[in-house]
Amino acid sequence: MLTSRDPDDLSAADGRNRPAPPLRWRAVLVWLIGITAVLVVTGLVLGRETRLAPFLIVVPALIAGRGTVRQTAVASVWVTVVIAASLFDTPMGTMGADAAVVVFAVLFNGLSVARAAQRVHRETEIARLRSAAAALQRQLLRPFPLVTDQLLVHGLYQPVEEDSRVGGDVYEVVASPFGSRVFIADVQGKGLPAISAAFAVLSAFREAAVTEPTLTAVVDALEEAVLRHNSFAAQVGERERFVTALVLGVDSEQEVQVINCGHVAPLLLHSEGAGPVLDADPCVPLGLDSLAPEPRTVEWFSFPHEGTLLLCTDGVTEARDPSGAFYPLEERAVTWGGILPKDVPAALYRDLRHHTAGTPTDDTALLVLRRRSGLGM
Repeated sequence: MLTSRDPDDLSAADGRNRPAPPLRWRAVLVWLIGITAVLVVTGLVLGRETRLAPFLIVVPALIAGRGTVRQTAVASVWVTVVIAASLFDTPMGTMGADAAVVVFAVLFNGLSVARAAQRVHRETEIARLRSAAAALQRQLLRPFPLVTDQLLVHGLYQPVEEDSRVGGDVYEVVASPFGSRVFIADVQGKGLPAISAAFAVLSAFREAAVTEPTLTAVVDALEEAVLRHNSFAAQVGERERFVTALVLGVDSEQEVQVINCGHVAPLLLHSEGAGPVLDADPCVPLGLDSLAPEPRTVEWFSFPHEGTLLLCTDGVTEARDPSGAFYPLEERAVTWGGILPKDVPAALYRDLRHHTAGTPTDDTALLVLRRRSGLGM
């Protein structure tokens, strides 16, 4: 699921996650006929006995890495026939060795076909996993923009969807009797188990956000949800997980309350630039409250009507360029204060993709919050 992005962003990201296309039959035939012709012509020109086995026998194995099972089988038959034909007119005394070469070619080519079948089966399973994960995430997360009485929220969510690397980033904005509650979180680990934990904590937030009068009570409910999930996961042999999260309470007042459970701190964008809004150190992530020396506490900060608040997961801040340098979010955010809030997600993701040379390796999730009164609504 991807939102608030231009068509170029969408095509580039999809191309990154899409597996390499299979070989075309034309390419397979060019490989087979071309390599065979080169070896035969080389043997004739040099006036030497043409021994194709040491060279041709690797062709089916190469095709097995990208081609279909049928393409690999055709290449195997071709190679075996050519090798047998090249040995047809050899001296009688070498028939035993020639037969051994043909048998070896048959066995090796059979292994190539088996390898192609195994690879195709694995790719099918990966595609099924990607499809299931993407469908589940679409059910978990609502599309942008998200609107409450106090907030207009744009954003972006781009899962990696690469093998088992799909992660557990989640977000939600809920209108409650106590104002707007905002939630963004990142589950430790990857794969479907991480999505399962994300579903547990997201469901707990949606319920607690509208029933609990205080933000600390909401976070306590999230802590209990993570502990319950870890308890059930342990019964089936899954490891325990923790969740970094940011929970905000926004009402008509300028001051906003937040509890930071080990998450990336928010940034306030304004016409003069951008900067952090929290002074205190983060509390422990959800699921680790028993290790904390003190209870989690609420911090307050100013969210003016003309400001824009940016929340994100560590898929943004921990993205690295080819040299290993982290993405400088605060430095880059200075230039986004003057653009429309709905355009910030696309601008950030374009810059992030450029920083990582087009290959982000973790989920990317971000929310861009603007007060509706600040938009004249």
